[in-house]
Amino acid sequence: MISPIRPSVPLEVTDESLEKSITSPDSKGNESRSPGQLAWRRFKRDRTGVISAVIVIFFFAIALAAPLISKLYGKDPYTTYASQNPSLLDAFSYPAGPNGGMSSQFWFGIEPQLGRDVFTFLLYGIRTSLGIALAATLITTALGVVVGVAAGYVGGKTDYIVGRIIDIVLSIPSTLFIIAFMPVVFGLFVAADDNIPTWLRATTLILMMSFFGWASIARLLRGQVLGLREREFVEAAKVTGASPARIVFKELLPNLWTPILIQSTLMLPAYVTAEAGFAFLGVGMIDPTPDWGVMIQRGAQFYTQDFTFMLFPGLAMVIFVLAFNLLGDSARDALDPKSKR
Repeated sequence: MISPIRPSVPLEVTDESLEKSITSPDSKGNESRSPGQLAWRRFKRDRTGVISAVIVIFFFAIALAAPLISKLYGKDPYTTYASQNPSLLDAFSYPAGPNGGMSSQFWFGIEPQLGRDVFTFLLYGIRTSLGIALAATLITTALGVVVGVAAGYVGGKTDYIVGRIIDIVLSIPSTLFIIAFMPVVFGLFVAADDNIPTWLRATTLILMMSFFGWASIARLLRGQVLGLREREFVEAAKVTGASPARIVFKELLPNLWTPILIQSTLMLPAYVTAEAGFAFLGVGMIDPTPDWGVMIQRGAQFYTQDFTFMLFPGLAMVIFVLAFNLLGDSARDALDPKSKR
């Protein structure tokens, strides 16, 4: 007897199973990659971020290679070439040649009155400004991480006291305070009749900017740690007898690298503009030290007659700050895709 043929039950394909079948190969591939590799892949797909990174690297490269470039170019930022060749300046002490004296001998022209080479002055100015801003960023980040993580992890009265200190620091108008306090610091170490050494100006400026900069990143990390210390993996580490140092370095810090890197990339261009602003006001680096702010301050005196001297440092600073801000946005989107808008 032949049994009746039962109709086959069609395989039910749901949206969930279809999505799983489509995405499973990619998911397996992603599982084999670390979060850093995934962030790098996302960053490489961001054309704006890649171009910005190339520009930023270029600026740091020429800052590091400034002495070598100056040697190959055959000029330096301190020599007053107009005193050696008076024909470089006209009767009003402005560059005699067109476009600020630009020529094959002086690529970016020469400075009015003194006749210094603008190209090498700009190279060393970038070196000075980026060096100060980078040092301030590293100190600020290190101090903010230590204070923020410690306050968030310890909690209690320590967290309360640190929180109030952060509120006080953030409430102080840092720019006005630095402008008023810098001469006081110089007076403590240098006699009134002596010239202030360049290293003292740079060191004081770095420390002052770091003093007012750590509070914002410390507050951010404190809030992050307050949320992380209640998570299961931290509680499990405590149960196993892990020391506080191990919990901080092995459990907490790996989950804080994203906000730390993002805040650092946004902090450095802010310090570049702040350093240039203090130099422009005369409380930071001063002439004859090459500096972005010094060049802009000098160029502001002659821009009605010689715009080119102010053009190159101003344009270079705008390009660098814009590129670094775009790089910071791209890094944030790569490290934390949920924050992308």
